[in-house]
Amino acid sequence: MKDVNTDNKKGFIKKTGKKLVPKPPRFNIMWVYAGIILLLFVVQWFFNSQTIKEISYQQFETEYLKPRDVERIEAYKSNDYVVAEVFIKPDRLKEAKYKDVRPQDNLSMKNTAATPQYKFTDGSFDGLQAKLKEAEKDLPANQRTPLKFSTRENFWASWFMSIILPVLLLIGFWIFIMRRMGGGAGGGAGGQIFNIGKSKATLFDKEAQVSVTFNDVAGLEEAKLEVMEIVDFLKNPQKYTNLGGKIPKGALLVGSPGTGKTLLAKAVAGEAQVPFFSLSGSDFVEMFVGVGASRVRDLFKQAKEKAPCIIFIDEIDAIGRARGKNNIVGGNDERENTLNQLLVEMDGFGTDSGIIILAATNRPDVLDSALLRPGRFDRQISIDKPDLVGREQIFKVHLGPLKLAEEVDPKKLSAQTPGFAGAEIANVCNEAALIAARRNKTAVDMHDFQDAIDRVIGGLEKKNKIISPEEKLIVAYHEAGHAIAGWFLEHADPLVKVSIVPRGVAALGYAQYLPKEQFLYTTEQLTDSMCMTLGGRVAEDIVFNKISTGAQNDLERITNLAYGMVSVYGMNEKVGNISFNHQDQQFIKPYSETTGELIDSEVRILIKSAYDRTKDLLVEKREGLEKLASKLLEKEILFQSDLEEILGKRPFSSRTTYDEFVNGDDTGDQTLVAENLHPEPFGDSTQPLQKTDSNNSAVLKPDEAS
Repeated sequence: MKDVNTDNKKGFIKKTGKKLVPKPPRFNIMWVYAGIILLLFVVQWFFNSQTIKEISYQQFETEYLKPRDVERIEAYKSNDYVVAEVFIKPDRLKEAKYKDVRPQDNLSMKNTAATPQYKFTDGSFDGLQAKLKEAEKDLPANQRTPLKFSTRENFWASWFMSIILPVLLLIGFWIFIMRRMGGGAGGGAGGQIFNIGKSKATLFDKEAQVSVTFNDVAGLEEAKLEVMEIVDFLKNPQKYTNLGGKIPKGALLVGSPGTGKTLLAKAVAGEAQVPFFSLSGSDFVEMFVGVGASRVRDLFKQAKEKAPCIIFIDEIDAIGRARGKNNIVGGNDERENTLNQLLVEMDGFGTDSGIIILAATNRPDVLDSALLRPGRFDRQISIDKPDLVGREQIFKVHLGPLKLAEEVDPKKLSAQTPGFAGAEIANVCNEAALIAARRNKTAVDMHDFQDAIDRVIGGLEKKNKIISPEEKLIVAYHEAGHAIAGWFLEHADPLVKVSIVPRGVAALGYAQYLPKEQFLYTTEQLTDSMCMTLGGRVAEDIVFNKISTGAQNDLERITNLAYGMVSVYGMNEKVGNISFNHQDQQFIKPYSETTGELIDSEVRILIKSAYDRTKDLLVEKREGLEKLASKLLEKEILFQSDLEEILGKRPFSSRTTYDEFVNGDDTGDQTLVAENLHPEPFGDSTQPLQKTDSNNSAVLKPDEAS
């Protein structure tokens, strides 16, 4: 006998024992529409059906016109002749000779004025009028039978335009709205019309396995252990219940975009031997009130039937936002209704065990506190951006399908990409393969990966962009100023590449640094970073005695950094050890006007001090600045070895994370492979890199973080 699951796919169901019977055909809602249209035809035909007897003109004149039985005549043109409809007076219809054309019911008798009883044809309107005039020439003009000429449209065309077409349009519009609300076309009874409150979750079970496993998830070892424990409990629950333990009801995956939250959930679906429901938070939200809550109920109803099982809700912040904020007075917040139902289903009065909830979000700060309490999401699993070792593991996963040259080393690639998330690393590997194919290579080498890193975080190289010699000279001195300041400041990150080749939308030049991955920064490090960032503006001021708009992004960065030092990190003596971190309170300042003036004053003093210090440094190193700018104009791209040749060895012996990670490689090796943009020396080194939007500086920065 065939497998029952296979037969089910072919239209069979298991009824009793081992007997397979065919599935009954599904009812199609289109038959209802067809019946409605047919009914409209029948009703219209019934009300328009009438007994009209056709006679000759001679019979009409002799039997009906001259006895004065005719009330009126209506004539209209049909093809090449004229049709005349004869209306008999209602009181004469009661006579015996009209029994063949007389209505049988009282309702129709009252409406005889609208229904003709006889009709005949004639050649033309003028001929018919002349005949009638001749037949009634003995009667006064006011007693002659009225003759009315009218224009008749095609009955079926008129009926279609007035009845059928509006009905069809209404049905079509209704189907369109229902399908849009129901999430797609066709499928199931009613084509989604009656499934509006059904859950849209995708079920993965033994018949629909996911190919992603925990082996495909790299760089998330701690998060994998947390999730693997949940999977292990579902496979071997007695191992935990024997000791009296209970598995958490829910786990919330929290992390920045691209860190692998959804990928980890896919791995759970691939590893778990239990049904896995997957859907997005936005799948609950619809245009009708109550649909979201109905879908939550239906989702948990299905899950209870499949228990033990796992439910994964991606981007749960779509329905899990804190309640009571930004409500419309008198309005019905559908999102709150959905959230309330989700809270009840997760840990309500009638909650059953056997269902584990996984959810993912990159905005845990906006979630409702009731959703995060123990008993609902017991665990919050933080998925941070990977460190050096984690990036190496991620590179190994994504380098697997590529044809690589022998010199490609994932360890060196991971050192070149600080702050990269898993999605960005995957993009780098894909871009490197595309670049190698564009160059007709048989394998992807390190040069392709370096270009891919530049393209991912710096933008597309604009080789054909026309720049005037004056602008190119300004860009060269601007980037040289950054390089000089970074080279001779002890706590600044060492520069490994500077270029005046345009990249991206508006960047005319960029500098790349190799930072040391760290989480805490001292005042000296932040001050040196400000000076290095101001190097471009100071170089323009010294050389040209005027400034350009190219330092816009630099000024934004040092402004944010200075305000952070003064008002957030307590690094100012006058303001003191106070933190006014009011990023979420844009319109409410948590300090007085006097304190605000003090903060502004100290920020200006701090920035001016850094500017003066940078200016003194560049004036002292003016000769090196000129040489470096001239070399940039000549070669357009300079590496660390070129800077050592022009400026000498960097007068500081501090080693970078790259040196320590790549087995003590010397700085010359950095010149060949280290080409990553410098993150802002302010905050978490694992924050996402961002491309500058200035027009001649491309130093990247991460988001500010403590």
